[in-house]
Amino acid sequence: MSSGKILVAQGGGPTAVINQSMVGVALEARRFRDVKLVYGARHGVRGIVDEDFVDLTQETSHNLEAVANTPSSALGSTRDKPDLKYCQEIFKVLRAHEIEHFFYIGGNDSSDTVRIVSEEAHKANYPLRSIHIPKTIDNDLVGSDHTPGFPSAARFVAQAFAGANLDNAALPGVYVGVVMGRHAGFLTAASALGKKFDDDGPHLIYLPERIFEIPKFLADVKAMYERHGRCVIAVSEGIHDASGQPIITQLAKDVEKDAHGNVQLSGTGALADLLCEEIKNRLGIKRVRGDTFGYLQRSFIGCVSDVDQREAREVGEKAVQYAMWGKADGSVAIKRTGFYSADYELLPLSAVAGKTRVMEDEFISAAGTDVTDAFRMYLRPLLGSRMPDAFRLRPNAVPKVLRP
Repeated sequence: MSSGKILVAQGGGPTAVINQSMVGVALEARRFRDVKLVYGARHGVRGIVDEDFVDLTQETSHNLEAVANTPSSALGSTRDKPDLKYCQEIFKVLRAHEIEHFFYIGGNDSSDTVRIVSEEAHKANYPLRSIHIPKTIDNDLVGSDHTPGFPSAARFVAQAFAGANLDNAALPGVYVGVVMGRHAGFLTAASALGKKFDDDGPHLIYLPERIFEIPKFLADVKAMYERHGRCVIAVSEGIHDASGQPIITQLAKDVEKDAHGNVQLSGTGALADLLCEEIKNRLGIKRVRGDTFGYLQRSFIGCVSDVDQREAREVGEKAVQYAMWGKADGSVAIKRTGFYSADYELLPLSAVAGKTRVMEDEFISAAGTDVTDAFRMYLRPLLGSRMPDAFRLRPNAVPKVLRP
């Protein structure tokens, strides 16, 4: 006889819409007669191992809907990257609590965790249905047209660069904005959607899909500055040289590393500062400013795509439907149909787990410092409705009297 228990958890970096997916799971599951209890694990897989659960069955629908519209991870998250032994501990807890449906919302690492837990359940002949629900602002999951969380973060980046461009036009100089994305440049490329006029910034966009050379970078900046009298630059935190070495390690004396030994790219501000110093020292431009968007782009409460909200809810709902009506574990993927509408598919976990998608060549300009119209067409419908617009005064010059 079925236990009627399901468990949902959130992993990795928070997003503006990850709670939509969690609530989608909770509310959709409660519609099924066989579901008796819906648990949530606090702080991702760490909460599973620690048996730190909350009973979402006792939450009111009203409060769940309010939480769904709130950015960040309501259940809490973790940066733990489970290995086989860790996943075996996860499975032991799931089995001890008689949980028969496991939903994990997250990115690449989370999909791999679900894969291993699924395999352990099959080995033990335990009736566990394991479903990975996609989430990542990096948009780097294989098999999906895009991932929930990315559109809202992209909306933030596009609007932020539109504003930075207006600021830079009023007080001309060079502006460098560093955007998240260790291996995939989708989020940095979103800066291009903030452009309206031909001479708007960003004038240069640097992505991890292309090799970054400091002399070429300085030459590009010099050319744009001479052409426009100013230059707005979007840079991915993951830019690297021909050997794959992050540029920040070439410019910085001391490099911080995270718990997994990776060079710390997000939240330090170092790359923006170092690139600004290179421009000042090598090109002699006095007004050079830089920002690191850092964690602002992940859960910015005032900038959420309504398309992203809807799809994040639907991937949670579809995950439950696949689990209850289907006969296979898997990862929910968003598929694009028509000019823009979304459909959903359950992919095998092995097709997604541990793999990284990068920007396709068709989205990157031949020069490597801009995006193509194909990318603009790809991203625009995802940004949602009511995107703000910028306008200019018309150049109706008054004839000079003293200085004709």
